[in-house]
Amino acid sequence: MPIDFTPNDQQRRLRRDARQFAQDVLTGGAAAARDLPTATGRFAATRPFFERLVAEGFLRKSISVSVGGDCEGLIDLAILAEEFYTVDANVALTLLSTVLGLAPLVVGGTPEQHRRFLPPFLATSGVPLAAFASTEPGGSANVGSPPPGEGVRTTAQRAGDAWVISGRKQWISAATGWDGRGADLLTVVCRTDPDVEPARGISIIVVPRPDSGLVFEHAFDMLGHRSHLTARFKLDAVRVPVGNLLGREGHGLQLAAESFAGSAALVGIFGVALMRAAFQFALSFARRERRGGIQPIIQHQAVGYALADAKTTIEAARVLSWHACRALDTAAPGAVELALHAKVFGSEAAVRVIADLMRVVGIDSYGHELPLARLLQDAVVLPLFVGGNIGVRRRQLHGLMLDSAYDDLATLDGGHHGQAAT
Repeated sequence: MPIDFTPNDQQRRLRRDARQFAQDVLTGGAAAARDLPTATGRFAATRPFFERLVAEGFLRKSISVSVGGDCEGLIDLAILAEEFYTVDANVALTLLSTVLGLAPLVVGGTPEQHRRFLPPFLATSGVPLAAFASTEPGGSANVGSPPPGEGVRTTAQRAGDAWVISGRKQWISAATGWDGRGADLLTVVCRTDPDVEPARGISIIVVPRPDSGLVFEHAFDMLGHRSHLTARFKLDAVRVPVGNLLGREGHGLQLAAESFAGSAALVGIFGVALMRAAFQFALSFARRERRGGIQPIIQHQAVGYALADAKTTIEAARVLSWHACRALDTAAPGAVELALHAKVFGSEAAVRVIADLMRVVGIDSYGHELPLARLLQDAVVLPLFVGGNIGVRRRQLHGLMLDSAYDDLATLDGGHHGQAAT
């Protein structure tokens, strides 16, 4: 495999088109929703901009060609995500959380299930939302905990030719839809057999927007991503056909891990995008502002060094995330480890770098007239979501290293775990 991260012609077009759309359209979305008083109101205000995004084909461009979309791989998705997230993290997160919601279906679904559920998301009309309903009240870091741990508490019981699903979920992006009655499609992690260990008793089931049984409970008023909606909701005896089960019954933990792997690498890109936005502002500020002195503050070494350190971190995080994306696309042996490193490094670097750039700008950065406070608010969640860095991601890395077959050079040259690289 050549060591080359040069975008091809198609990826350059994707980056150009995504950047232009973000500048022309998403800038307006960020401004339209910012000052509304409620979480649901701010989210609803982004709907026209998400509709434009769908109409321009960007949802299709985020769905794999293997199921009828236009996305050639995770690097394509990373390019698109960076351009959107740099301008408006809210609409970008609604798009990418929909892609995550579809991931168990794309990865574990049958061709028949793809034909049944994916067409609304492949169309270039409407405002379709999907959500991966995993996290539950009380946390889900120990989703696979055996008794006496609770693990997954949402249950799905067989009743003839149907599953009857009951439980509560929370912190699920856009899961309650634009109107509180449910996203167009949920992929729900639930316990289908309470009498066996979680590795054999948890499944993922597709739940199209139900006519009844999905109960909106609470919209979180979040520190960052102020115009993106995460909610707490209840599934109250929601019935879906038996044929909505994804993959084999009881193998949901493995399917969830496969579905989340790509999202881990993309969180690294989220960090890149927020750092990029902060860097571009701080660089422009340093070039023009004298702050009462004789020359622009970029002439001072302390400012120049801070900007240089920020740019170094942005470049490192982007290449690591791209490396992880390509490794996942090619099923390289070290792919999961690289995705975890990308998530941990990119997410934590974003918080640190934006705070450092705020010190370059000074006290003015603390107000919302400038973008840095908002960017820091958005960045703070990156180490916490899509598997928190302490509760999930570092534990996964630890688990890899505890394996006697662990090969620390598998991430370097694609060698198989357990075999020495040469």
